[in-house]
Amino acid sequence: MSAGGFRGRATVLVVLAGILALALSGCVSKEDSTGALADASVDPAQLAGLTLRVGDQKGGTESLMRAAGELDSLPFKVEFSTFTSGPPEIEAATAGKIDFAVTGNTPPIFGAASNAKIKIVSAYTNNAGGDVILVPAGSTLTSVEQLKGKKVAVAKGSSAHGNLLEQLSKANLKLGTDVTPVFLQPADALSAFSSGAVDAWAIWDPYTAIVQQDSGAKILASGTGVVNGYGFGIASNEALADAKRNTALRIFVEHLAKASKWASANVETWSQQYAKAIGIDPQAALAAQQRSVRPAIEIDDTVVASEQKLADAFASAGQLDHKPVIADFVDKRFNSAVAPYAVSGQ
Repeated sequence: MSAGGFRGRATVLVVLAGILALALSGCVSKEDSTGALADASVDPAQLAGLTLRVGDQKGGTESLMRAAGELDSLPFKVEFSTFTSGPPEIEAATAGKIDFAVTGNTPPIFGAASNAKIKIVSAYTNNAGGDVILVPAGSTLTSVEQLKGKKVAVAKGSSAHGNLLEQLSKANLKLGTDVTPVFLQPADALSAFSSGAVDAWAIWDPYTAIVQQDSGAKILASGTGVVNGYGFGIASNEALADAKRNTALRIFVEHLAKASKWASANVETWSQQYAKAIGIDPQAALAAQQRSVRPAIEIDDTVVASEQKLADAFASAGQLDHKPVIADFVDKRFNSAVAPYAVSGQ
């Protein structure tokens, strides 16, 4: 391994250090006769003793909201738990261990397919430029078509999994038949990528930017124009059914939308704070945020249809046990809170 490659691996491993999932307790959910969750609320003054439990990924929601000053005036406490990727966040929300988390576009699909006890309650967008397939600096691969017969590291159920599936489909290749997925979380994927145990790595920012800068890894394919660049806020059914937690969620989602708008308008300032939060080079942080910052959008029929299309692709590829109906896992109750800070269009 080259010195640059070693530094790249070490840098990402430092970023990943300390990433844990914490087990916390939940409350009992309440549904009406149709299975819909009631949208009850309380006066925010009643939230002083409440702690909202939020799943996070390193340098994600907490860092963004602190940089934007959007945690300062909340009328309740927030406890952040750090996860390696979106799928474990979905599992934790289903188990009632967290109330809310932001994931990529694919984790809610796998959650819906397993009948997770969650709803998509907020949405964020970009052009998917940081969701890529990387190859080592010395690789002779120059096209997705050349991945036939190769091994690709990817976190199962992550946005990178969705990008890999769609990139292969575009190249008339099938995941699992023409290309072997090696399902690994980022730390282990980095080791496999650096050692040559896999030929490519489907991954997202900031890992994309870090590995590009430190090892000279090349982008074989970008998600831009191939997959939607959505991120989603998911909430546990238990939290949505509890009047106090539901009220806190509405306030939190609104403040997160404000923070996302601030970051979009202040990318350089935000990237500096981001670099400090996750301990990476400021240039890598800037590269990541220039292409991967996600302003909020309202959840509309276009968003739901795009997610359904991706779910259908996973089902057709045999990556899901059954095809979920995404609309059944969407709750638009917070659209009005997000609207003042949302960007128009997708």
